[in-house]
Amino acid sequence: MSDQTILFFLAVFVVILILVIIYQRIAFGRGAQAKLKQINGKIEEILETDSDEKVMVFTGNPVLKELGAQINRLLNERQKIRADVRREEIASKRMLSNISHDMKTPLTVILGYLEIMRLDRKDDEMLQKAEEKAKQIMDMVNEFFTLAKIEAGDTDIALRRLNICEVCRENVLEFYEMLLKEDFEVEISIPEAAVYVQGDREALQRILYNLLSNVIRYGSDGKYLGVFLRQDENSVYIDVVDKGKGIAKEFAANVFDRLYTMEDSRNREIQGNGLGLTIAKNLAGRLGGELTLSSIPGKRTAFTLKLNKIND
Repeated sequence: MSDQTILFFLAVFVVILILVIIYQRIAFGRGAQAKLKQINGKIEEILETDSDEKVMVFTGNPVLKELGAQINRLLNERQKIRADVRREEIASKRMLSNISHDMKTPLTVILGYLEIMRLDRKDDEMLQKAEEKAKQIMDMVNEFFTLAKIEAGDTDIALRRLNICEVCRENVLEFYEMLLKEDFEVEISIPEAAVYVQGDREALQRILYNLLSNVIRYGSDGKYLGVFLRQDENSVYIDVVDKGKGIAKEFAANVFDRLYTMEDSRNREIQGNGLGLTIAKNLAGRLGGELTLSSIPGKRTAFTLKLNKIND
């Protein structure tokens, strides 16, 4: 075999070897890229679903293996932090519940003494104001206690089959005399036939009480209350409507936040203690439902309670 032939075969071999190396690099790069996309997709899924899953990397690439291990280490730390936060939240809510409960006893005693003093001094304006303020504090403590119990999971809510039409009528009737006295126009649309939902009577009464009292307190400018019950195949909707000055768009997203209050920019009057709607929202969630708000200031404000319907 001549030298030229040997050189030719060597050149061909070198070219083939170079092509094989280039192919391996391209294939390796594509494989690594595919694995990185897979890892990225799994991380997005874990974050979106808020799950405790881990990233599984099946590859012979040591760099990708190390990357997967470090990602899982971070996910473990995240899981631990979330568990610690949950424990702290539960502990804080239970502490608030206990404090609220402990405050009720001395307040009850104070109110009792004030009522006794008022028997002999009915015209004492200062004593009357002191009693009113003590009652306001008691109401606030009771709402703190209720909210803390709900958020700590200490409130017993037994879901059962309830006629929501009956519950709505009962709650509207409780306010009817007050509404007439305040010269409200009342519009009610509740079906005569029974409509059944999955709910708890006490929780539903508390939600409706908070919504109806909210209308009287903040929607009195419009002198209107509407209660409308509508339904579709799977859900029941209760709209509690007023025509007062309403809730501006910048406040609408926050009205259900704990301790959030709406402030009137004209008179700087703080309205309420910011717990009634939060309680209603939490109770709606515990019932498997939802409480939402829509408002056109000065025209129409509606709180809508959505509940799971039970079909016969």
